[in-house]
Parts: sequence; structure tokens; C-alpha cells
Amino acid sequence: MAIDPALLPDDVDALKRLIVVLSREAVQADTLIEKLRFELARLKRARFGASSEKLGERVEQLELAIEALETDAAERLAPTPAIAEAMEAARLRPARRALPEHLPRENVVHAGPCTCPACGGALRRIGEDVTESLDYVPGRFKVVRHVREAFACRACEQVVQAPAPHHAVPRGRAGPGLLAHIAVAKFDDHLPLYRQAEIYARDGVDLATSTLSGWLGATAASLRPLVDLLRREVIVGSAVLHGDDTPIPVLAPGSGKTRTGRLWTYVRDERPHGGARPSATVFFASPDRRGERPLAHLAGFSGVLVADGYAGFNGLYEKARPGGPLMEAACWAHVRRKIFDVHAATGSALAAEALARIGALYGIERELHGKPPDARTRERQARAKPLAAALKVWAERSLTQLPGRSELAKALRYMLARWSALTRAFDDGRIALDNNAAERALRGVAVGRKNYLFAGSDLGAERAAVFYTLIETAKLNRLDPEAYLRDVLTRIADHPAKRLADLLPWNWTLAQPAAHAA
Repeated sequence: MAIDPALLPDDVDALKRLIVVLSREAVQADTLIEKLRFELARLKRARFGASSEKLGERVEQLELAIEALETDAAERLAPTPAIAEAMEAARLRPARRALPEHLPRENVVHAGPCTCPACGGALRRIGEDVTESLDYVPGRFKVVRHVREAFACRACEQVVQAPAPHHAVPRGRAGPGLLAHIAVAKFDDHLPLYRQAEIYARDGVDLATSTLSGWLGATAASLRPLVDLLRREVIVGSAVLHGDDTPIPVLAPGSGKTRTGRLWTYVRDERPHGGARPSATVFFASPDRRGERPLAHLAGFSGVLVADGYAGFNGLYEKARPGGPLMEAACWAHVRRKIFDVHAATGSALAAEALARIGALYGIERELHGKPPDARTRERQARAKPLAAALKVWAERSLTQLPGRSELAKALRYMLARWSALTRAFDDGRIALDNNAAERALRGVAVGRKNYLFAGSDLGAERAAVFYTLIETAKLNRLDPEAYLRDVLTRIADHPAKRLADLLPWNWTLAQPAAHAA
């Protein structure tokens, strides 16, 4: 909410003067906002001291840091269950508590063989082993009792029994439904693990945050092969991708402070032109925003990249790029946004005309949604391309009437500097006018960032990329992400590696039609 300077008390005069000085220097908007917020926070601390809210934030940050570190440790150990089990057994800790008695029980009987595998003799039942796992179905917990009947051979006395059921967590007691629920609650519903623990406690299920962290890390490790396959499929098997990135604070080891990492997304969405390839979005994490990151992510891609004007993407369009240059398609939404900001601030008639001209291009585009690429190309060339050419002439003429340093002049120069990339869509019906597909994929990251504040490490950021990849792709394919992950976690341990593609969201859609989201 905007603050009226006239309402500020006398002791913030220094802040008013700082606003005037910084405005005169015409610094970048984000730098100005950052300095103002810092100065305002300093003045508030000087007047009131540390408040209980500030103390609460520090406690919250500590909770999140511990959560992240514990999850990292669990993910590192998950690929080596024997080592994980040995370390778990060696820990000095109280005996494991029984699962709550008030929860409903569901028996799953793992029947043994009919005859003795050693000699073929008849078997007699001699007992059973029961392993309980805590699971979750939408809206309630339940306990699944895995009953493994034991039999002894009447002829040779050999004891036979079904193998123990697989658990994603070494020596763990979390069912696939609960693991899926924890992951979706954090990365789609934006609930940190310590808040989830509070919610579960209200149902009489006490789960330590360290327990939830361990389960989440092990879940990420079990899903990585599927995510790696999905990434390869999207990067190598696409003709057009949308690319974008967003900052994610990462806790710096040992310092208690954060540094800025990045989450990158690349989206395939052929629905606007009725393409046959399924929609998907893949995420990658990196500790910085250097141009070498997208070069590595898209090493197997050869096609059109729809993206903003970030200079780090420039290496993708150079002839020296291994595999040849990508075709650049720029984003009309970025152009429109810059002009809209000017119009909202000044009411400029020239800005209004520019918005109307760009709006006419989008009006044609709405009529072409869902039509095949060839039809879209013909219509764009006949109707939209002349409008775009007229917009260019108008913008060049308008620049002669504007002060060179005005915000509208800057916006128009931004548009003209990217003209070739902006107009590429008019000659190729597969290309969208804007990069909104990638921006939509990043919205969940922005909301989550406000709730869990930071990733605990570079491994934590990559773990977030794993879950975002599966959750967002499931949603693009109209799946309930929790139902999808629940089924995948049930099957993936015993699923043949050569048929891993069966578990990709679009293939799973065909196999499980009843699981479509409403």
C-alpha cells in the first residue's frame, strides 16, 4: 500500500530526503525500492527495538534451516539404504512409538507360496509378521498393516514367507499416500514441514519435523530417475520451448545468511496450435544466473526458444553454440508491460495508443487459438503482420517526439531493439506471442518463496526443482498431482527401468483416466 509522505512523523524526515535524492539520480526501480525498505526498517528498529514479530521471524527461519538440512541428509542417504539403515540403527534415540491406536487399520495380506520352494512339500501356517505403515488418503490418516503369513514345510521344515513390502524410506513407516501428501502440501500448497507437523498433531498424529524431513528427502531421491527422464524427453523432444528463471534465496552454510540462487523453467505447451506433444514443464536449480546455466540445460535442444531479453540467453543464439544456434522469439507481454507501467503512472496518450495497437495483435491471436500452425501462419501474415509493421513505423515516429530519457522512450526502444525476435511468431504458427507459459509455471515458486523463505542448500534447491517438475507437469496434463505421485511412489520401486516412461504424467493419464483433476 502506498504511503502518503505528508502522514509520516517528523523523525522520518531523513527518509523523505533520501527519496528525493535517489529520485534525482534516476536509479533503477528495484534498487530504489530495496534501499527505501532497508532505511525504513532501520528507522523502525531505532524507534521501537526488536519486536516479538521479529523474534518470531527468527525462530521461523531457524525452523526452516533445520528442516532443510535434515532433508538434505536424508536425500543423500536414500540411494544407499543399507548405509542409511546402519546409521539409523546406530543412533541413540528412544524406542519408536507405536502408531496411534485411534486410527483405522487396513490389512494387506502378502500371501506366501502354496508349496515349499525347496522340496515341493505341503506347507502349514505357523504365524505371521506384521509391519505397520502410516498412510494418508485425502482428508484422513490410516494405518496399513502389512501381514506376511509364515509357513513351514511339512516335509523339510523350511520356513517360507512373502518378502517384506517396499518402503521409500529405509526402515520407514510412511506409505506412498502420505509421502505424496507431504510433498504436494509443501511444493503446491506452500506449507513448510513444521506447519504440516502442527496440522497433523491436531489429528492426534505426532510427527517430528525431522521425521517429515527425512521422508521428503528419501522421496525426492526415489523420484529423481523419473524426473531425469522427463527432462530429457522435454529438452530433446521439443520444437518450441518457453524459458524463464526466478530467484530463490539459498542458505549460505555456516553464516546464517542467504545468497541468491535461481530456479529455471522450460515449458512445452503446444495446446495453442493443437500440437501432438504433451504439455510439460521442467525445472533446474543453479547457484547463480550465469549464461552457462541455460547453455547446459538446453544442450540437447535445437529449436525455437521463447524468452525475455535476459542477456544470459544470448549464448544460445550464437553460431558458436555446440549444436548450432537456437532461434530466438521475444515476448510481446514484456513490451506491453513496460508500456502499461508508463500509462498507469502518467496517463500518456501515446502509451495508450501503443497499448491499443498491441491489443489488436492479441485480439487476432485469440481468434487463432487451437488452429493448426499453417492456418495460424496464414492468418498472422495476412492480418497481424501489417499491424505490427504499422506499429513499428508509429514507434519510430513517436520517438522523435519524446524526451530521450523518458520511460516511454525507453519502452519503445526496448521493443524496436528486439523487433526481429518479436515478429518471428508472425512467420511460424507454432510460436506464441509471449512467454506467459513459463511465467505461469513460476507463479507457484513465487508464492512458496514467501512461505518457506529460502532453500536450505543447493541440494535443497535442486530437490525443489524435482518436485516442481512433476507437480507442474501433472497439473498441465489435468492430473491431481497428489493422486499421481501417490500411484508413482507405490509402483516406482518395482517398476522395470526400461518401462520408466510409463510413469510420465502424460502416459499415466492414459493408463489412469479416472484420476483426472476436476
